[in-house]
Amino acid sequence: MFEAAEVGHKLSKAQFEKRVPELRMGLVQAQQDAAAAGRPIIILVAGVEGAGRSLLVNQLTGWLDARTVNTVSFWQLTDQEAARPWAWRYWQQLPPGGRTGVLFGGWYTDPINGRGFEELDEASFERRLHQIADFERTISDGGAILVKLWLHLSADAQKRRHKESKKKNWTVSPMAKKYAKHYERMMAATERAIRITDTGACPWHVVESTDPLYRDITAAELILETTRRALDHAAEKPSRPSGDPSAEAGHTILDTVDLSAKLTKKGYRSRLAAAQTRLQALGWELYQQRIATVCAFEGWDAGGKGGAIRRLISPIDARLYRVVRIAAPEGEAKLQHYLWRFWREIPADGMVRIFDRSWYGRVLVERVEGFATETEWRRSFGEINAFEDHLIDHGIVLCKFWLHISKEEQLRRFEERQATPWKQFKITDEDWRNREKWGAYEAAVNEMVDRTSTHDAPWTLVAGDDKRHARVQVLETVIERMEAALESRGKRKKDARSRKKAPGKKAGK
Repeated sequence: MFEAAEVGHKLSKAQFEKRVPELRMGLVQAQQDAAAAGRPIIILVAGVEGAGRSLLVNQLTGWLDARTVNTVSFWQLTDQEAARPWAWRYWQQLPPGGRTGVLFGGWYTDPINGRGFEELDEASFERRLHQIADFERTISDGGAILVKLWLHLSADAQKRRHKESKKKNWTVSPMAKKYAKHYERMMAATERAIRITDTGACPWHVVESTDPLYRDITAAELILETTRRALDHAAEKPSRPSGDPSAEAGHTILDTVDLSAKLTKKGYRSRLAAAQTRLQALGWELYQQRIATVCAFEGWDAGGKGGAIRRLISPIDARLYRVVRIAAPEGEAKLQHYLWRFWREIPADGMVRIFDRSWYGRVLVERVEGFATETEWRRSFGEINAFEDHLIDHGIVLCKFWLHISKEEQLRRFEERQATPWKQFKITDEDWRNREKWGAYEAAVNEMVDRTSTHDAPWTLVAGDDKRHARVQVLETVIERMEAALESRGKRKKDARSRKKAPGKKAGK
């Protein structure tokens, strides 16, 4: 794979200086064009230790319009980062539309080093690479212009660069010596990483870096070429959904929900008390075991989300949970990928986060109301599944609820809210407009459940015509998932202890 980057490319100083002025103007113009289109540019600079990543980044920031550039280095994990899925730290640093982010190594450093130094097994390495490919596809489809550069040095060139740096008292990465010692393994890991994540939308560019002048010019030209090519593709404009949004959806998965399910007051009080007592204990048990919980609530207007959430959080210590109410994006969130604001809210290990409306807005309200194009909301099913896969892979307890009520029950609750002074704030003109599109929302919910209810992240369809039944169903479902997570954690610890105690085979036997 790297043969073409070991042929000895060079540039004279005169050739370099001749090409720089036009290149600088092109880069700045490309930044301005990307800003006008509301698109972020992400330049990921990875490579062999000693290939000059820092020198290249310094050169680039001198050529680009520095006022719109953020340069980010990812060092050792902080406690906050380690307590969340691996992608969380990178979502925090993604530039908004109109800005440029220059990332040292980015999301490739940890898996490549881990595999090259034999600290990460092959299965975990491959899984991470496929998650990275999904992550890059997600941000690219969301409008980001991603430029991935691998600065390459041959084994001999890397050793010479290391010796030269030491002789001239240049700052040398503490990883350089270790990298040189395991060069072949590092290259094998790198080649595998590039092959899996080199896609049409997010290709890799391998840059020969023996000659610094050639390296800097080539990298800058690749950034300019990739940015221009991305901007030449006209973005699809949002459009209203085709067909009649008020049309009935036909038979859907919601028709399987038994809306006649009810609880007596006595049965409700008994089961609610038992559930809340258990939740109080579980909140602290999961905190001590460093297991986070995420609950996403969706449902019809007046479906009972607020009441269910209140009963869910009331027994949990207030220091352990936070409720996030999701409305239309504002401020920086409008300039970021739609998943960005949800990634920012992922709780640390042991904590609980409740979403009143969630990332499913993209395939519900944005779909039905035409705020997202058909291309955008259709690809979101895969993006959402990948997002939830990150949460599950980290060990987070994920509960997803659709609170379902009949159209007749919704009308009764709407009218009750209008007639009750302290409930009038709950009913808006938008609620009545949404009701007119009941059929379109039914169709959207049906496809949402069909495409995103997975083995590890299933949907729970809650029968909500009887509020008492709905609230108990929600609490008992959360308890079931929390207890399963604790049981699984306990089993893994027991298995690990058993493996540790098992007698090993003697060498040669």
